[in-house]
Amino acid sequence: MIQSYSPVTKTLHWLTALLMLSAFPLGLLANNAPFATSDEIASKALLFSLHKTIGVAAFLTALTRILWALTQTPPADLHPDRRLETFAAHLVHWLLYISMLLVPLTGWINHAASTGFAPIWWPFGQSLPLVPKSETVSALFSAGHWVFTKILLAAVALHIAGALKHAFIDRDETLRRMLPGKTPATAATNRSRAPMLAATALYSAAIALGVWLGQPDAQTDAKQLASVNSDWTVTDGALALTVTQFGSEVSGSFTDWTADISFDPATGTGTTDVNVNIASLSLGSVTAQALGPDFFDATNHHTAHFKATIAPQGDHFAATGTLTLKGKEHPLTLPFTLDITDGTALMAGQVTLNRLDFGIGETLPDETTLKYPVAINISLTASQ
Repeated sequence: MIQSYSPVTKTLHWLTALLMLSAFPLGLLANNAPFATSDEIASKALLFSLHKTIGVAAFLTALTRILWALTQTPPADLHPDRRLETFAAHLVHWLLYISMLLVPLTGWINHAASTGFAPIWWPFGQSLPLVPKSETVSALFSAGHWVFTKILLAAVALHIAGALKHAFIDRDETLRRMLPGKTPATAATNRSRAPMLAATALYSAAIALGVWLGQPDAQTDAKQLASVNSDWTVTDGALALTVTQFGSEVSGSFTDWTADISFDPATGTGTTDVNVNIASLSLGSVTAQALGPDFFDATNHHTAHFKATIAPQGDHFAATGTLTLKGKEHPLTLPFTLDITDGTALMAGQVTLNRLDFGIGETLPDETTLKYPVAINISLTASQ
């Protein structure tokens, strides 16, 4: 004969419930919060940081609760004769156990794999071992987090409904066994593994659904830039940018751009004409925000254009010209290094832009949310 659940079990149960039920509305509010102005972005980031931080705390608490439960013998079922009801109750418990781990864990991995918005307020929270910074990984676990959250919501609702039924219809000791104080002793019994196997099967299907939802789109609606005829043909390259949001660097890149390059190695002079497909930007978890009307406004401004002359500048080179971005023109000098061997050129350059020069983020007139400087890094390999 054993008493009701131990004080440690009860404390972990109600603490887990408190954290989970706090994370749900915070996540909903954060997802639906607007982010058009500086204050709105700050509020949205605050909600997401609260949601993520509580989620990590919930994961650690749930893990502790489950490990503790493995060392305990639970009270016996009060109505073992009600086989279907008992099976359903244990199935819901197993779904809760699995969900309490997988829901926050998938959210945490999604955060660790992405770059950008809303940090976790834990000293160890931003990265995880064996989790790379990858949009594919982030999308996969984001989809899993979405699917598993629905299972957790359903399991919580059924769990609460069952507890209320026992309290107000059956009027038995089921709910009181998890409340402070002692209840009459009950015998321990061996429990069937069928509910655990059923919960595992349901979650296997949910994982498959999450993997399917997390697959990248096979096609994109963004039109690709047409290839250009150039004296030097770019065979490989990267056009990257780094912004600083809420004190953290967020890096991304444009995947579709062209460069028409005319260059004479003998004199070190030439010209370049670069076009960038704005819709090809990838900037971690803030990509959609960056492409929106307050920032790059990809819908109305499809391309950026940099036309410049190339000339030696000390021990390196510089492309000096005009950058047109979001309908605004601004003079720009891009210093770069150049190494030409056997008709193959390796070029690397970096320049810092002020986002306000191009009307980007004008609703964020100070640097509290988004810093003014934007670092641009370009590297390419070209053959003559």
